[in-house]
Amino acid sequence: MSVWLPTATCRPETCLADPAPEVSHPRRVLRLTACLAAVVAGVALSVPLRPLPYGLRDALIRLWARVVLRALGVTVHLSWPGARPGGGGMLVVANHVSWLDIPLLAVGRPGRSLAKTEVRQWPVLGRLVAWGGTVFLDRDRLRTLPATVAAVAGELRSGHPVIVFPEGSTWCGRESGRFRPALFQAAVEAGALVQPVTIRYRLADGRPTSIPAFIGDDGLLTSLARVVAARGLVAEVTFLPPIPPPGPQPTRAGARRELARSAQAAVEGLR
Repeated sequence: MSVWLPTATCRPETCLADPAPEVSHPRRVLRLTACLAAVVAGVALSVPLRPLPYGLRDALIRLWARVVLRALGVTVHLSWPGARPGGGGMLVVANHVSWLDIPLLAVGRPGRSLAKTEVRQWPVLGRLVAWGGTVFLDRDRLRTLPATVAAVAGELRSGHPVIVFPEGSTWCGRESGRFRPALFQAAVEAGALVQPVTIRYRLADGRPTSIPAFIGDDGLLTSLARVVAARGLVAEVTFLPPIPPPGPQPTRAGARRELARSAQAAVEGLR
């Protein structure tokens, strides 16, 4: 367990028992092949595309994320209650269920991600997220946290959205964790808006499902195999109205705790 972030109580043997319709084995192979081709293309193009204007690069990232999700057989439903906010630096915070959450958010609002250092070691995907400007966090070294917060605040001041999962771990979707306030300090320091996002997974018949969950001792390949086998997997992503920085507070700690509570209340209001 990390010295400052929690480990979810969810476990594959207790949280991933949902029965669900499955596709044939040839269809699974086709999905895996298409997904691998899309990811490899993303790795190959990530460096040459980096000098492109932000707007064009943003559109290409959205397209790439859609292609990856379609290859995996995931149907994406995006919604924006109220007016869609403009560009610029914004701390995007969401509940965390799966590695699928990252391309899902990229479809709606691409941005720099905050990820644990272990993600660097993932085959193919690790290199892709590193080249995408990901800010890495060593969850076992508490002394690195102030530098991480400063790096995120710098990205926000530069006008780049940053994606954070403040529960600190993935959960099965039925259970959830408390939003930890530490990374909200970056929004306080940068004077940036906080964009809460709710992610939910369902089957085509409307039943909630934990099939995409990536929890406990679950391996990436095991989780991937469940996703490509599922028939009618639907991801619902709701971008909620942004939360402005809080007014004057007795302490900066009070400001970040207020933002964390407000964001979690917004996210849980739709779950």
